[in-house]
Amino acid sequence: MKRWSVGLFIALFFLYNQHGALYGAAAEGETSAKAACVLELTTGRVLFEVNSRERLPMASTTKVMTALLAIENGDLSAPVTCSENAFGVSGTSIYLSLGETLTLEEMLLGLMLASGNDAAVAISEQIGGTTAQFVAMMNARAKEIGAMNTHFSNPHGLPDDSHCTTAYDLALIAREAMGNETFRALVSTERASIPWAGRDYDRQLRNKNRLLTSYPGATGIKTGYTSRAGRCLVFGASRDGMELVGVVLGCPDWFDEAERLLDGCFATYGMTRVLGPMESAGYIAVTGGKKDRVGMCLMDTLSVPLQEGESAQVVLDVPESVAAPVYPGMSLGTAHLVAGGREYGSCEVVASERVDSAHLTLDVRRVVANWPL
Repeated sequence: MKRWSVGLFIALFFLYNQHGALYGAAAEGETSAKAACVLELTTGRVLFEVNSRERLPMASTTKVMTALLAIENGDLSAPVTCSENAFGVSGTSIYLSLGETLTLEEMLLGLMLASGNDAAVAISEQIGGTTAQFVAMMNARAKEIGAMNTHFSNPHGLPDDSHCTTAYDLALIAREAMGNETFRALVSTERASIPWAGRDYDRQLRNKNRLLTSYPGATGIKTGYTSRAGRCLVFGASRDGMELVGVVLGCPDWFDEAERLLDGCFATYGMTRVLGPMESAGYIAVTGGKKDRVGMCLMDTLSVPLQEGESAQVVLDVPESVAAPVYPGMSLGTAHLVAGGREYGSCEVVASERVDSAHLTLDVRRVVANWPL
């Protein structure tokens, strides 16, 4: 079938505010981090990046992937036992005793709030059978997400020469994880209590992510530090209908820099609704009908973050014509949202009206569609 693309009339010049770039040092693409990346959650559009494709260690931000895999593949109520491998793992810990058992949900709280390396190993063995098998799952999932320059060697982020990611890859992983409601709830939790075997009081966990209390609209996500990686932070926030996720690696003022980058991106970009359902997406020719064309509309809303002076275009991939009869809601093709030469979303294009056949003979489809039940 011959297909054609129609560039719609969407030459929206979005004037979000009087500034055309990130204010301060970010206007020149500067950051105190070795590498940084901020992207919009729904479209994945990169709003700020510096050295975002450089492979670097990421410390405990590794646990974003560990938690995502555990949630996707595990039962939150299932028991997870601390093995000899998990017991006494170096670095940050929730001080699991050998043989101590918690639910997967409790282990995840220890993993993401207190950054427990012992919890990471216990979870990896529960989900993967062995830590090595779980790490293989981590690497496979990273490739599925598109994090092609990431390689995991462990589930916690302790130093290993082959354990690395990029700011862009880690932002992609965080974006995927934030699409999971259980993960979102986990990383936005400020405080929690979980059992502590052999004691008459619970472990009290406090999220290490300062942004949850200092930055309005913060959504998470994970801190990380080793002497080799420096301070690393995966962060997120939502404002005025736009949600961002970001990453700074090797960043001495991690929280302050995350806030500055978020403020800059929110000030520079706004989520722009380009076209939605019930709005005309143009017309397509109809053959053999009582009318020679039919209106089109989208099945979903297409939006993209834009800054001052930018334009967005909806490109339709539909047939050159369709044969009558045509019914409202009949699929006609796909709409693609394009900004800056890149696609940032798509949805189905359907007919917005009815066009009957011009022929006198009965149309089987019309009879069936109107047959009383």
